Amino acid sequence: MTRGARPVTTPTGARRAALLTPGAGLYSARVAWRHSLRFRLALTYSALSAALLMLITLGVVSLLLSRMEQQFVDRLNDRADTLAEAFTNLGGGFGKSATGPSAYTLVVDPDGQVIAASPALREFQNSPYPFGTLSRVPVQGTTVRAVKRKAGDFGTLWVGLPEDDLIAARQSALSALLLALVTAPLILLLTGWWVGRRALAGLENAANLADRLDPAVSLAPLPLPAREDEVQRLLVAINSLLGRIETQQAREKQLLGQIVHELGAPLTVLKASLSRAEARLGDPEVARAALVADELTFTTQDLMQLARGQLELKLAWHYIPALTLRDRLDRLVPGTTFTGDWATGILCDPDRLTQALRNLLANGRRHAGADGTVTLDLRETPEQLCFRVRDSGPGLPADLGEQIFEPFVSGAGSSGLGLSVARQIARMHGGDLSGTNHPDGGALFTLTLPGAALGDDGDDLDDADVLDEPPLTPVGGMGT
Repeated sequence: MTRGARPVTTPTGARRAALLTPGAGLYSARVAWRHSLRFRLALTYSALSAALLMLITLGVVSLLLSRMEQQFVDRLNDRADTLAEAFTNLGGGFGKSATGPSAYTLVVDPDGQVIAASPALREFQNSPYPFGTLSRVPVQGTTVRAVKRKAGDFGTLWVGLPEDDLIAARQSALSALLLALVTAPLILLLTGWWVGRRALAGLENAANLADRLDPAVSLAPLPLPAREDEVQRLLVAINSLLGRIETQQAREKQLLGQIVHELGAPLTVLKASLSRAEARLGDPEVARAALVADELTFTTQDLMQLARGQLELKLAWHYIPALTLRDRLDRLVPGTTFTGDWATGILCDPDRLTQALRNLLANGRRHAGADGTVTLDLRETPEQLCFRVRDSGPGLPADLGEQIFEPFVSGAGSSGLGLSVARQIARMHGGDLSGTNHPDGGALFTLTLPGAALGDDGDDLDDADVLDEPPLTPVGGMGT
């Protein structure tokens, strides 16, 4: 990538990277509970169930209260009719009916005077009728509902029954209804959450599996659940999409490999011819053309690295002296200043590590210019090796950030692959590559590799070879 240039919008931008990064937006861990599907389903289920339950409960309570009211009215009317008939037929049953524990009766003459009263109403006897047109009156702390009947020649019969039981029943029913309004939605919400959690467990597992997909590592199909439902159909669709992605990737890699192969052989011949002509003639123009051919050769190598990616490319591990790597880089990028401890050894794929460091040095040289400086410093700790490439150029634009490591993000002067490929190689080795600006000016890239951690008998090398010289890939060979 060329620093200072604006990034070109490509399908490999930040949006695609966010979609393909494993664990990006992990559903079960990072989505707010109020935004989860099962919460919305539970809330909807609870609201609808609560509304339906309230309507049914309200209807049942209303029907029950109306039946109780009707029974009370029937009882009152029946008592009043019985007493009125006794007075009309002069059966003498007034005393017996009026002295019951819940009987409230008055006999009012045509002049409005109370001429007879039940024991609870003796205070009103031989006095004017006190209740006027009221149908509900308080008597000794009790609410009494009353009706009137003709009492033959005696006048008017007033009969009342206490409403305490009816009022208590009404209050109990309303309290139960209010309690149901408060507790039922909560119970339904918790029940709905639990049911939704179980019902949507398959969907959540499918989301977690899909979220961990990384086409750069594997395009293996997702396992399908045994039950044939919507979740299975979703996973079948995802697997179908993965198959199409894999087919498209294979076509792109095949095409890119063919292009690189067609370029590699002519570039090898051209570079060799220019090198001989430069040695024979010493012409600066020929030397400049040789550098251009060399740059194109490494561009083809970067393209092949991009085509292979981490899915197919295998590292050829060797244990080499760091001085051997330094000599090779010095030949590839003349004018580099090397500092630090180069007397150590490095466990790596020499060709790939050379490619990564050469890309960083060439990038630094491009921006430092012919009169600038590019420094490669190597430091070793028990845990890691640290390569620090610093140049005297203008530094990294603050607005680009991690975009400098995206493929094809470049302006004029390079393919935009160098930094992306360098980071990919570093991570394939178990390390990483980062970039920032040096406090004293210029860009600073840091490439880290895990330490070799060799034992006394060298068992930790596993299958790695110990070489004094790295295996030199022929120019253009990485593109074939």
